[in-house]
Amino acid sequence: MPASFSDSDTDAIALHIIESTALEQWLQNQESTVATWVARNGFAANLGETLLIPADNGQVRMAVTGYGTAAKRARVHFPLAHGAVNLPAGTYRIASGLPADVAETECLGWLLSGYRFDRYKAQTGKDRQLVVPEGVDRARVEILARAECLIRDLVNTPTSDMGPDNLADAAETLARAHGATIQTIVGDDLLAQNFPLIHTVGRASTTAPRLIDLHWGTSGPKLTLVGKGVCFDTGGLNIKPGSSMGLMKKDMGGAATVLGLAQMIMELNLPLQLRVLVPAVENAIAGNAFRPGDVLTSRKGLTVENNNTDAEGRLVLADALALADEGTPDLIVSMATLTGAARVAVGPDLAPFYTDQDAAAAALSRAAGQVDDPVWRMPFHAAYEARIEPAIADLDNAPSGGFAGSITAALFLRRFVTDAPYMHFDIYAWQPDNAPARPKGGIGMGARALLQALPDLLRL
Repeated sequence: MPASFSDSDTDAIALHIIESTALEQWLQNQESTVATWVARNGFAANLGETLLIPADNGQVRMAVTGYGTAAKRARVHFPLAHGAVNLPAGTYRIASGLPADVAETECLGWLLSGYRFDRYKAQTGKDRQLVVPEGVDRARVEILARAECLIRDLVNTPTSDMGPDNLADAAETLARAHGATIQTIVGDDLLAQNFPLIHTVGRASTTAPRLIDLHWGTSGPKLTLVGKGVCFDTGGLNIKPGSSMGLMKKDMGGAATVLGLAQMIMELNLPLQLRVLVPAVENAIAGNAFRPGDVLTSRKGLTVENNNTDAEGRLVLADALALADEGTPDLIVSMATLTGAARVAVGPDLAPFYTDQDAAAAALSRAAGQVDDPVWRMPFHAAYEARIEPAIADLDNAPSGGFAGSITAALFLRRFVTDAPYMHFDIYAWQPDNAPARPKGGIGMGARALLQALPDLLRL
């Protein structure tokens, strides 16, 4: 089903959204036949519960869906989608009960409930169209839905069809669609142009490493997005066990997320100058793979003692962040599926982020709550700086001991940004279980929260 609203409300079924505690009051305002039908069918307006109410001629008179209680809604994403997925196929028009303050987010959830990843196999599902409610910005919600579908498609696609070259093709397609300029530095040209860490991590793959550099916009504040594009991560010579390698097609989830956010920004025509940097590599194993114990030199000139080839994401990001910093933007944001430690800390649903700026953190947290895209601030804890400083190099990419793994990774990345305000996201980019509007598979994290916060972050 396309991520769009119905173009016609002809024959649309009136849908009433009813909170559990408001059911009795709602029934008092209906004809007795409606109240009788609701009672006979045991409808209690529990979250996700649905019921069709017939007319005298046998057609559908209206539909009702339960909105549960505030406590129940707080435990799920997109509460309305829990009802939408239980409705029969058809076109629906919301007649009552949609809270204005969450209307756009709930409508987004409805659109996303139709997402299917069908590149390799036909996916069945009911077509439940929605007429855009009054007061909802149709264009904006559809833009957000399309961008989320892009993120999901990129992450869900296996490395056989989403290697570094394919990821670059996806970025080029996005650039052409929106009049952006794009440059891709490939293979040994990375060495010639001083991106040694990107080259080092990706050189063992049969598909050459590359750095994707997209520019859009000519006026306004400068925003640079940096996304980790490790299209598959074997772990390198510190090879992962098979059970840990199974989801590594999603290790480019940071790249997918920044490309999705870039699509939102460009389609909304926000008044800013956007740059997107994606170091795209495959961390493969071959005779020329980088080794544990190697000391590597970065674009910034900082040396890195490589103590684990499975901590490669921060290496490729380091060169890209150094380049981003050279452009002195008003804000740099990196997004990466970087550490298992972040998942231990906050699980798969929250997007932990790091910033030194309290006002930016508050703006982002506030925005996340408005758009149902949860984030959680983590600390750039300076007392841990010594953990990333080994004896023989400037930095250690994998400090021993296992403590504070997400924090030490964030501190490592921050060393490569010295001039611009910086924010880092350590995301998961994967929905582990099926849920309404959030099927198992790739998922965007943090992008909508960032979009919502941009007016505060960049004074747009």
